[in-house]
Amino acid sequence: MKNKTGLSALFSIMVCPLLVLASDQVPAPPQDHPIALVGGTIHTVSGQTIHKGTILFDNGKITAIGTKVTLPQHTERIDVTGKHVYPGLVAAHTLLGLTEISSIRATRDFSELGDVTPNVRAEVAINPDSELFPVTRANGILTALTVPTGGLISGTSGLMLMDGWTWEDMTLSAPVAMHVWWPSVRGGFGDNRSQDERRTTRNERISAIRTAFREARAYLTAKEAESQRGVPYHDSDLRWEAMIPVLKGEIPVIVHANTLGQIQAAVDWGGDAGIRLVLAGGRDAWRMADLLNEKGIPVIIGGIHQTPSRRWENFDTPFTNPLNLYNAGVKFCISDGGGGSNERNLPYHAATAASYGLPRDEALKAVTLYPAEILGVADKIGSLEVDKDATLIITNGDPLEIMTNIERAFIQGRDIDLTSKHTMLYEKYKRKYEGMDK
Repeated sequence: MKNKTGLSALFSIMVCPLLVLASDQVPAPPQDHPIALVGGTIHTVSGQTIHKGTILFDNGKITAIGTKVTLPQHTERIDVTGKHVYPGLVAAHTLLGLTEISSIRATRDFSELGDVTPNVRAEVAINPDSELFPVTRANGILTALTVPTGGLISGTSGLMLMDGWTWEDMTLSAPVAMHVWWPSVRGGFGDNRSQDERRTTRNERISAIRTAFREARAYLTAKEAESQRGVPYHDSDLRWEAMIPVLKGEIPVIVHANTLGQIQAAVDWGGDAGIRLVLAGGRDAWRMADLLNEKGIPVIIGGIHQTPSRRWENFDTPFTNPLNLYNAGVKFCISDGGGGSNERNLPYHAATAASYGLPRDEALKAVTLYPAEILGVADKIGSLEVDKDATLIITNGDPLEIMTNIERAFIQGRDIDLTSKHTMLYEKYKRKYEGMDK
């Protein structure tokens, strides 16, 4: 091949990073025959743990679980004696599919221009060939909420399966929620404004959120009145159309807030706006646990592996946030904090919470059943039950333990390839150093 020069080289530099980053794995075909996992320990999460049990699934759905299961003809029988079967883990807040390499602008598609863009749909923008999908699912995370960012009202999120040819194949549920990023009075790095100036900006941005929701509600009222005699037709506005499911209570608003002041203001606003609210981030949620419990507001904890927000806080303040919410009766789940490249570490966030007092069963539920409940898909995933999706993992131990390996995974009954860039590099350098020993 000739060396590339001029425009050819420039084109290569601009385009090739995207091509190189594409995963070469072929998505699994639909399940076309019954499959039974026999002899393993089945952790249903929502019920009893079944020892030496069998789980049978067909057409992507679980059809039977127990110690005495009759297998239909042509069932593929997989012996999992000595292994463990769990539901696939659920990442409740990510940028998966919307980001690849932060230094390459073309691979960052998670933020739109403008402060009020509720019509943005995260699921349609994902890159199904992202290398981050194989890396993430190799550690047991089989579904993830992909979230838009930027501005104040950034759009709706989609719950994605970790395998598929297109975004349509990969979408389990959408829209899941509208996302609002609550303004803070804190300044970022290099912000030299005074406290009063920052407070003024925050108040203006909060006013913009309130105004957007008022206008959306007025739009809904006008559109519903169009059928009445004498009421004129109103032009459609895609921004306010996207907010109708929120105003009707069909989907919640996930409001991203961390500090005490942010959370208090967001909760007050949610009550005034008459919407279903879910809190994401929630670093100070434990300080307002009683209020959150009273209002019935769930929390998507934005990662456990963090340092305290304030100098005077105990070092383990982020680690004990889940325990404090659990003791107060607040519904919560644990996320990695909204990134992409490190979502594979989700189970270890839950493990840290367990090591700081959260009951182990609750820690497991915090990355399986609880996110499914909060995101409105507990009828499909999050636990192993008859009629739910056969989205599950086979392990050689507790998935919250860092030494445990995910040996096999199924998404809606499809047998998933668990190789990834990480496993390929491992095999590559394993061969290299084996050769050096000779």
